[in-house]
Amino acid sequence: MVSKECCRNEIRAAIRQLSDRCLYSAAKWAGEQVVGIEQDPSNFTPANTRFQRGSSSIRRRFSTNESISTPLPSVGFSQAATPLPEEDEAIDGDIYLLAKSYFDCREYRRASHMLRDQVSKKSLFLRYYALYLAGEKRKEEEMIELEGPLGKSDAINRELVSLERDLSALRRTGAIDSFGLYLYGVVLKEKGNESLARASLVESVNSYPWNWSAWSELQSLCTSIEILNSLNLNNHWMKDFFLGNAYQELRMHTESLAKYEYLQGIFSFSNYIQAQTAKAQYSLREFDQVEIMFEELLRNDPYRVEDMDLYSNVLYAKEACAALSYLAHKVFLTDKYRPESCCIIGNYYSLKGQHEKAVMYFRRALKLNKKYLSAWTLMGHEYVEMKNTPAAIDAYRRAVDINPTDYRAWYGLGQAYEMMGMPFYALHYFRKSIFFLPNDSRLWIAMAKCYQTEQLYMLEEAIKCYKRAVNCTDTEGIALNQLAKLHQKLGRNEEAAYYFEKDLERMDAEGLEGPNMFEALVFLATHFKNHKKFEEAEVYCTRLLDYSGPEKEKAKSLLRGIRMAQTGFPSMDLEHFPI
Repeated sequence: MVSKECCRNEIRAAIRQLSDRCLYSAAKWAGEQVVGIEQDPSNFTPANTRFQRGSSSIRRRFSTNESISTPLPSVGFSQAATPLPEEDEAIDGDIYLLAKSYFDCREYRRASHMLRDQVSKKSLFLRYYALYLAGEKRKEEEMIELEGPLGKSDAINRELVSLERDLSALRRTGAIDSFGLYLYGVVLKEKGNESLARASLVESVNSYPWNWSAWSELQSLCTSIEILNSLNLNNHWMKDFFLGNAYQELRMHTESLAKYEYLQGIFSFSNYIQAQTAKAQYSLREFDQVEIMFEELLRNDPYRVEDMDLYSNVLYAKEACAALSYLAHKVFLTDKYRPESCCIIGNYYSLKGQHEKAVMYFRRALKLNKKYLSAWTLMGHEYVEMKNTPAAIDAYRRAVDINPTDYRAWYGLGQAYEMMGMPFYALHYFRKSIFFLPNDSRLWIAMAKCYQTEQLYMLEEAIKCYKRAVNCTDTEGIALNQLAKLHQKLGRNEEAAYYFEKDLERMDAEGLEGPNMFEALVFLATHFKNHKKFEEAEVYCTRLLDYSGPEKEKAKSLLRGIRMAQTGFPSMDLEHFPI
């Protein structure tokens, strides 16, 4: 059993080692987790009262999710602790310190050159890592010089070939450690050799599980549950963080939430876990719950920008203009040159209908991070609103290039081609989006509408899609109404009556009215009258009499017909008809 104190000591040592190797993102992540471990109440002081905030709030959120049944560990994990690796026996000395200083000043080639004669594993990693980043820096410069900040370019990291050759040789001789294996995996991934990259990264995290950067790279290579299950990973608590993130990317949100519930047994105050939980709830479209979680997250970490773009999406979907305005202003003052900040401000202008300004901020986000997936997708949405279909298609294609499994970009492409009157292309892209998210009713409805176009007119296929939408809990009720109309058009009145009744039940339960209700009442009254079920027909006619205008006149006409059918004689004046 790994105790909280043991876990805390492991992470503290890992933070020092990661920082010493200039893996600052991984060190930051580890630092956030060690702060997230519940503190000993006897050590509470006015300076660390942060840990007294709503300690049961996350537990309550998890416990209310009935679909999650993984028990919460109370004191630790039933896993064997991995011993921390010892540092190189050889003293790195002043040369390493100078090289690290060059690295911190972004003088990567100077840092790599300074370590050219060093043979310790620590120095070898920093030497090749600096060389890799030097190649990445030059690649970014070439992209801007050749095509502009958002343009496509054939620029590549020219150091990859030599890095692969040298790291491969060092791996065969055992001269590199887990950090070198991590870098080797990154290089192999960049060169497209995903199988070997996974093997190298698995070896890296098994020997040193505290490097979150290695886990993140490994997760990006797990594009299916089959690949994920094939990984031979050691049993360590870091594996649960990895699986929680991987399940989320594979849209297995219930499994992801279960993992974070399990981890919460030790990391009770982890902002990372709270943010990841909010992401999973967002994917399940539980916007009210997500809003509450992000509000609490901002209270605990008021200058946080990371993940706040997702919060802005929730506020946008709820049309909470005031809250979105406040969030945009807050992140602007905190760090206006973060991609997330630009994306939040873009969402704010989009909600106000200022699409040109929204595009400007999404483009600014992409100048800061050209692989920022959300910005490409949201910019595509803005171009759709501006009726600039070619630009929208280009933005969505760039999003697909970054993440081929992103259903939103495929869906956007389908919408764009549908607007252009090209349903065959639209159908192809809608199918791609459904492949990656088969349980979303909106995607099935979009594909059904494609089948209904004049060019395709495949009504049977449309009916199948609408049925799938109903099974996927179509909250807007579009599918039921369309199923009723399609069956009516095909002369299948029994099926049409069934779906009109279902749609009517839904509208009654939600307290809705409108043309769909009038249409359902008229059809059902007529249908039951024609089948001589006069009592049922009169019930629907009576409901129609509650309307004014043509609806009421239609009801009177139907009631006259019912009375004539019942008696075989002309009916009395319906002004005096007993209702």
